Amino acid sequence: MKKLFCGMVVGLVVVTCAAQDVGAAKHVTVLHAARMLDVAAGRAVSPGEVLVEGEKIVAVGTHVERPAGAEVIDLGDTTLMPGLIDAHVHLFLHPGAEDLQTVQESVPERTLIAAGAAKADLMAGFTAERDMGTEGAGCADVAVRNAINSGLIPGPRMRVSCNAIDLTGGHEDAIGYNPAQKVLSNADYADSSEEIVKVMREQRKGGADFTKVYETGKDSFRGSEFQTPYQYTEAELAAAVREAERMGGGVGSGRGVAVHATGEPGTGFAVAAGVASVDHAYQLNDATMKAMKEKQIYAVPTFAIAEYFAEHAATPARAEWDRNEQNYHAAEFKKQLAAGVPMAVGSDVGPFPHGTQARELELMVEFGMKPAAVLQADLLNGARLLGWAGQIGELKARYLADVIAVSGDPLQDISATTKVVFVMKNGVVYKRP
Repeated sequence: MKKLFCGMVVGLVVVTCAAQDVGAAKHVTVLHAARMLDVAAGRAVSPGEVLVEGEKIVAVGTHVERPAGAEVIDLGDTTLMPGLIDAHVHLFLHPGAEDLQTVQESVPERTLIAAGAAKADLMAGFTAERDMGTEGAGCADVAVRNAINSGLIPGPRMRVSCNAIDLTGGHEDAIGYNPAQKVLSNADYADSSEEIVKVMREQRKGGADFTKVYETGKDSFRGSEFQTPYQYTEAELAAAVREAERMGGGVGSGRGVAVHATGEPGTGFAVAAGVASVDHAYQLNDATMKAMKEKQIYAVPTFAIAEYFAEHAATPARAEWDRNEQNYHAAEFKKQLAAGVPMAVGSDVGPFPHGTQARELELMVEFGMKPAAVLQADLLNGARLLGWAGQIGELKARYLADVIAVSGDPLQDISATTKVVFVMKNGVVYKRP
């Protein structure tokens, strides 16, 4: 009888809870502002309103229904727009000696720093991001992503890669240290196709969404000629792409392969292999640009980090070198735009302060893109690159309620994206005037 009684009580509780879940009304919010960004059309609607129920957008327009009991938030002379997307971040890095952070700071300490960085980015209006390697913290980014998703900490919705993958003696290896100390690389070692695949399997087992590969470095100039050695062959990168596809990392999934690749022939190898994005992309030859357009492989320029390094260089000579590289990249960027290379927006934030990366959008305008085109690259292309097309990147019915408001009109002045006064992610308000 005791068992039966307990079972009946448990059953009643379950039934009651289920009834409460079914009957519980989702919070309804109406957002009103002077303007609303129509991303795909590249225009502003005035005024703009968004009706949000729970975590989803229900309706948008110049006037939406105001259901009884709805919370109305009037944001005044601002522009409503989708949450910004940063396709290249490092939550586990902060300003300072990047190589020493991974040696001096424990993984638990770096994970706490990453949680703070995620919050700073969210408060700056970035509601979705791609973390391009923990720089030696393994799959600690998986814990940060999961904590965000479960509501334990505030932050953007994340795609994470665990460590990047690199050659022995490659771009991220601990070169220049006493070899007897056996200082580890900031990436996971892989020196063949077989080793790349094995590392990828280990990382996906650990919870990685996608794979980051270092393909080029160290960069140099011979006179005016930009040079950077490649690390993996086209065949090795193709093996990585095939392995990602085997695990669900096809085009538009957000689970493919992204490469750090600054110049030829590495950039060409990566594109021929079919990677999802070429990050940095200082130098692309004509054939590579043509293939990127045909395959819809995104270039992610990362101008903001280069500017920061130039402004905070240790010596005047280094500052001049960094400025020259930025000028070279800006000139090549104009050629890439003319060739129709698809662009996404990624800042490489981490070595410069989190929450300030909207500077990337300003620089892309400064170097040749129209504000509407930059916003489309950030929001439409960013959503596709991260595998969330049709869910984020636009203010449309049935999309996730990732909505921000900025002071001013970003179509007229892109710097408005640096003036975020309101942040909603997944229907939850994190910042308001």
